[in-house]
Amino acid sequence: MQDPTDSAAGIETTDEFRQFAQKNDVFTRAFWDPTVRTDKTDAFFGSYRMEAIPRRGDGFTQKDFALRNASWLISDIMTDRHANKGRREGFQAPISNDTPVADEKVEYLNPSDASAEIKKISQFFGSDLCGITHLDKRWLYSKRVDVRDMSEVEIGLPDGLTSVIVLGHQMDKELVQTYPSALGGAATGREYSHEAAIVMQVAAYIRNLGYQAVASMNDTGLVIPMAIQAGLGEYARNQLVITPEFGPRLRFSKIFTDMPLEADKPKRPGVAKFCDICTKCVDACPVKALPSGRPKTGGGLSSIKGVRKWTSDAEKCFSFWATLSTDCAICMRVCPFNRDFSTWSQRIWLKLALSPARRIALWMDRYRDGRIKPSKWWTK
Repeated sequence: MQDPTDSAAGIETTDEFRQFAQKNDVFTRAFWDPTVRTDKTDAFFGSYRMEAIPRRGDGFTQKDFALRNASWLISDIMTDRHANKGRREGFQAPISNDTPVADEKVEYLNPSDASAEIKKISQFFGSDLCGITHLDKRWLYSKRVDVRDMSEVEIGLPDGLTSVIVLGHQMDKELVQTYPSALGGAATGREYSHEAAIVMQVAAYIRNLGYQAVASMNDTGLVIPMAIQAGLGEYARNQLVITPEFGPRLRFSKIFTDMPLEADKPKRPGVAKFCDICTKCVDACPVKALPSGRPKTGGGLSSIKGVRKWTSDAEKCFSFWATLSTDCAICMRVCPFNRDFSTWSQRIWLKLALSPARRIALWMDRYRDGRIKPSKWWTK
C-alpha cells in the first residue's frame, strides 16, 4: 500500500527500491567510469579553468566562457578547500561546519514558530524559496565518494537529525533563454555560488542557536524528492521541479538539522497532468535523452532503482554537455512553465495549465521557443 505522504507528493516506490550510491551519479562517473570519461569529458571539466580552447561562435566566445567561469568562482573556492582530504564539498561531500554548535539552545514555543523564523532568515540571506520536510532517509546516498581515489565511504552525518530545510535559488531568466551556450552556463554557476554562501550562512545561524545543522548542495542525498516533499513544487517530465513562482528555473540546496521544525505539506497542483500531454522538452532535446512515455521504473546505472518516474538517459545527456564544453538546459528553456509569473497574464496562463483546460494552455504555448541569441544578451 502506498504511503499517504508519498501519494501527496506524487512519489511511487516499488519493492525494487534501493538507495542511490553517489558513485553512480553521472558526473561522478565521469571521474572513474571509462564508459563516461572521454577526452571530451576532460575538456568539459578543463573549460571551467579556461584550459580548453573556447569555441568560436555565438555564445561560446572567450567572453562567454569568462562570465560562466567567474560565476562559479565562490562555489569552486568552497568546493576545493578540503579536496586534499578527499572531500569535494557541496558535490561529493557535505559542507564542513565553520562554526560550532552553541552550548545553550534557544527554545521555541512550538515548531511552527521555529519554521517561520528559519524561512525569514533564509530570505534575509538571499534564498528565493524555503520549504521544510522530515528527513526521509530513502533519499540519502547509501555512500559518498572520496575524490582522492573515488572509493566509497560513509556519508558521515551526525546522529539525531530529523528535518531537512530545502532552499530554492532562482536562475536568471534571460541567461536561461540563451541555452545552449557557455553564456547560459553563467545562470547555473551564479546560483551555485549564491547557494554556497546562503546555505552555509543559514546553517551557521542554526548552529549558533544550539542545534546541529549540516549545509549541503548536490552532495549527501537527492534533493529533488526532498524539494517535492517540502512542498516547493512538482516533478516534471524534464526531470526538474516545477514551482509556481519560477517554473523550472531553480537550483536547490538543503540543510539537515535536529532543530524542532514543522514540516510543510507536498502539493500536486497539476504539473504532472500537464506533462502527460506535453513533450516539448523531449522534442527539443538534441540527443533524445528525455522519456516520451509514461513514468516507469528502471533506467541506467545513473538512475535510482525502484522509483516510478520519468527518467532521462543520463549518459546521453552528459555526453552532449561534454561536446558543448558547457551545461545544456534546453529542456528548462523550452518548458512551457519557464515564464515570468510576476505578471498577471502569465499567472492566468498558469491557472489554465494547472486546470482541466491544460490543453488550451499547451496550444497557447505552441510557437513559444524562448531562445535569445547570446550576442543580444551582451548588447541588450
